Formats: sequence, structure tokens, C-alpha cells
Amino acid sequence: MYIARLLYPVRVLGPGRRVGIWFSGCSRRCRGCSNPELQERDPRFKTGRETVLRMIAAVREISAVDGFTLTGGDPFDQPEALRELLPALREISPDILAYTGYRISELRSRGYRDILDMITVLIDGPYVESRNSGCFLRGSDNQKIHILDRSRASFYGDYLRNGRNEVQNFRTRDGFISVGIHRPEYPRELQEALRSRGVFIGRPSSGEIPEETAPEQFSDNKKD
Repeated sequence: MYIARLLYPVRVLGPGRRVGIWFSGCSRRCRGCSNPELQERDPRFKTGRETVLRMIAAVREISAVDGFTLTGGDPFDQPEALRELLPALREISPDILAYTGYRISELRSRGYRDILDMITVLIDGPYVESRNSGCFLRGSDNQKIHILDRSRASFYGDYLRNGRNEVQNFRTRDGFISVGIHRPEYPRELQEALRSRGVFIGRPSSGEIPEETAPEQFSDNKKD
């Protein structure tokens, strides 16, 4: 399986303190994707089930895990990895929320009903940049929220009625990762805010900065 990152505690992609699992690789490549760096299935992220579970066990030694959120990339581009991983995750918490660019009807027709049976909530459909209207938990309003586990319908019904989108930032070894449902303006606003503090993302174009500015003053920040 190819897993790009695990983050904890993720509070903005589902209820409670969750382990977020980002899969590497997505065949859909939606325009405006918030994780374009995860569209390729990067060999660096190849790992095994036991490694992922050891990392989760380390988290559980210091804090409770209320649930899991699977995103990416697209988890359903790795169905065998889901079949390996989901039973073990459900032993820790049965609350599993998954994002996918596929429609639920496509997943059923592909023979993934057994995987869907292990998921609590599925948020499906491709991201459409022009339809990013700030819907709670959804990148764009064409996407649908499916509560697959009926025993959690009341709980998730309350959560969805009362929730609002927020952004959560994680510091990593090589920068920051911004997690949550971002407005379309977010990348521009972020760059402007950083520029006002003398921080530039990526390689500056000619004439964009004073000539005397040293290269080490620039830092690359990742947005998720």
C-alpha cells in the first residue's frame, strides 16, 4: 500500500480526535485539487499494514482515537490496501469516514461492496472547483455524504447539522500541512499573508524580490 502521511489529532474532517490517513495516488486528477502532490503514486510512500498499525498504536499510547478519516489521493485506487487495513482499523474504532472521487454507484459496480460495508461515512464524487461553495465537509457541492452505517445515522445527523468548516495546521519536519475544506480563495490568501511577512512559496520569478534577499530566507510550505 502507498500511504503518504498520517496525522493526529485531525478535528476538521469528521467528529472527535481522528487519525487522518492520506493515500498516495489518484487517477482522477481533479482541477484545483487541494493535494496535487498526492496524485502520483510515489514509490517513497510504499509501506505495509503492520507499519501503519504500529504508528497508530504509538498514537494510542498517548491519546484516544475517536475515528479515522481516509483521504488522499484516492483510497479507492488501492482497494486491496483497504481490504487489508480496514478490519484492523475497525477494531480500534468503527467510525471510519472516507473520501473518494468515485461515485458510490461506481464503487458498487466495481465489486467494492465489501469495502463499503466497513466504512461508516462515504463522501463521494469528483471535486469541481467552480462548485466549491463552502459546504460542510465537502470540497464542492456536487459531492454527496452517505451515512452507510445506520447505527450512526443519528450521531452523524447532529454532527452534520451543527458543523462548520475549519482549517487545522500541522507542523511537519519539512514545513506545514493545512488540513480541512478550504475556500477557493485560500491559496491566494495564504500566499498574500505569507508575502506580507517576508515568506515566499516556491521559486520567485525575476524581479519579484529584492536582489539582496538570500536564498535561505525562503521556505517551501505544503498545503493539504
